Amino acid sequence: MQNFFSAINYKLLAVCLVLLITGYILLAQGPVDNPLSKSVAPLILIGVYCVLIPVSLLAKGREKGSEQQK
Repeated sequence: MQNFFSAINYKLLAVCLVLLITGYILLAQGPVDNPLSKSVAPLILIGVYCVLIPVSLLAKGREKGSEQQK
């Protein structure tokens, strides 16, 4: 059975999870006019959901001995 995910996929997903938690914590901070909850947190969350999660799912790691031979 072939592994669909490599170590790089799991590492990128872990980074995504940490950034998602950070983004939601920043989003929950203080008053509405707080710059962290108003601009930084949404940028982090959009970046993670739109860029990092798809990249982490589609990234392919190098496999040992997977060089194509003719």
